[in-house]
Amino acid sequence: MVAIGDEAPTFDLPGVDGRTGQEGRWSLDDLRGQPVVVLFYPGDSSPVCRRQLGEYTSGIAGFADLDAQVLAVSHQSVDSHRRFAERSGGFGFPLLTDADRSVAREWGVLGLLDLYRRCTFVLDADGRVRYTHRAIGPGLTYRPVAEVLEAVRSTS
Repeated sequence: MVAIGDEAPTFDLPGVDGRTGQEGRWSLDDLRGQPVVVLFYPGDSSPVCRRQLGEYTSGIAGFADLDAQVLAVSHQSVDSHRRFAERSGGFGFPLLTDADRSVAREWGVLGLLDLYRRCTFVLDADGRVRYTHRAIGPGLTYRPVAEVLEAVRSTS
């Protein structure tokens, strides 16, 4: 299980740009040198996930001001992510696909029955974990944008 102070396990995942729907791959190694916020969320199109990712999109300028990249990860397919983003009016960051749940397993974010838990991690520019929040079960609440922005600010 990933803890504060650990070097974050790297990943390279397919996904879609939440704004354009364009497919691509995103590698955590490529983002070294800047803070990264990794959001694990239970499922596309659920009301809580839509609200959470929408609120983080509304706060994307704050993350950009801190040169922080936000990545959202779940187990649904790239096509599912694209439809979710389109139906939601777009998101300000990529939606990545961990189809076999190997990344979630390595980060320790799976709950009962291998279901994704709602979890947030803030990594510093060196890839070290500086903030974590793990919801119990799928989680019906999430960390406020202001709290996560403060965690990003504290990494520098």
